Amino acid sequence: MEAFDNYLNNLVNRHKENFSDYSNIRWLNPYQAPKVQETRDRLTKNLAGNMLFKETKFYHHQLSKGCKLCGLGTWSCLFITNKCNADCFYCPSSQKNDEVPATQSLTFENAESYAGYINFFGFKGVSFSGGEPLLFFDRTLHYLKTIRKMCAPDIYTWMYTNGILADSKKFRKLAAAGLNEVRFDIGATGYRLEKVKTAKGIVPHITIEIPAVPEEKEKLKQLLPQMIEAGVTNLNLHQLRLTKHNATKMLQRNYTFIPAEQPVVMESELAALEILHFAHEKKLEIGINYCSFFFKNRFQQAGFRKQLGKALATPGAVITEKGFIRELTENTIGYKALVISENGSTGTHCTELQLPQKTCYVKSETAMKPQTVDADTKARLEILLKNEPAKIPEDEFLFRIWQMEYIEKGLREY
Repeated sequence: MEAFDNYLNNLVNRHKENFSDYSNIRWLNPYQAPKVQETRDRLTKNLAGNMLFKETKFYHHQLSKGCKLCGLGTWSCLFITNKCNADCFYCPSSQKNDEVPATQSLTFENAESYAGYINFFGFKGVSFSGGEPLLFFDRTLHYLKTIRKMCAPDIYTWMYTNGILADSKKFRKLAAAGLNEVRFDIGATGYRLEKVKTAKGIVPHITIEIPAVPEEKEKLKQLLPQMIEAGVTNLNLHQLRLTKHNATKMLQRNYTFIPAEQPVVMESELAALEILHFAHEKKLEIGINYCSFFFKNRFQQAGFRKQLGKALATPGAVITEKGFIRELTENTIGYKALVISENGSTGTHCTELQLPQKTCYVKSETAMKPQTVDADTKARLEILLKNEPAKIPEDEFLFRIWQMEYIEKGLREY
């Protein structure tokens, strides 16, 4: 796996350079790794049959419909605002100012234009996030009502909230407008469930969605029966990740970081898996899933590329599992990616895309320049393109092709 090892080493070097201003980062070292891997293997042993999305998502009991749509790439997340009224240490970005609702670098100043976007690309799920959507309740409600009025009747909708401003009156209005699910980040409210209970019996599905904070692991285990009593049907546990925005607070906690495509917290993954293991052993009637960084990084990006490709690529174009457009000739292979934006780039060919009350621009960017393939390599390339290999290719060229074609399987070894 020389090519893959080189790729991982490049990630290590890139992160150490990007975070060179922080001298106290504890990166996972080779001496720790075997013991940590042994712990993860023990925790996941009984969950072997409960893995989805190429073994990147471990779960107990069930997944919410929204989580399934996310993995399939048929979901759009609208950031209804960028302003939040909480101050969670793990938040990866600054959320201080209200901004125009946006998704995938596109802004939608009116709800009708967003509904048109949903219809054009055929999304089957819509979520409202932020920031904090309840800070701008009327706006959130209006966009929800418009989605229900203009989009398919079976579209699945949900909202993320820290719950600080939650009350039953708001949830009755949201439920009456067709909200299917609400997701609470109880980490913002000291892991209290009072606000969660205000949605019980009103919103059809109640989820708690939080990062797996290692220090709160035992508290969460003990809270599981109370969550069920409060009407919670699912618990989604994310992996903590390091950004320059949260670095000062995160590094005070002495976590160990893994240099994946973004630095992630080792202890967070183990905490999530331990809670899953606990619920499985106790046979608790609540759906729990570990929304690993690898799931989010691989499936969410590929999913959006595939939605663009299905709607905008030339008829007959080959769209890979990774969402890239394959360009194959007798002796060359290359890959393109479609990109949608609000502005046509000067000097770059863009195609205008007219959506209801919204003009966008689409361009085709090079994801991998066309490469000439000799006869020997071509034979191996054809095998790789026909079937996903059981092992990651060692050859650098074939490894690059594999990255363009397939979503990597499983959680990486430590």
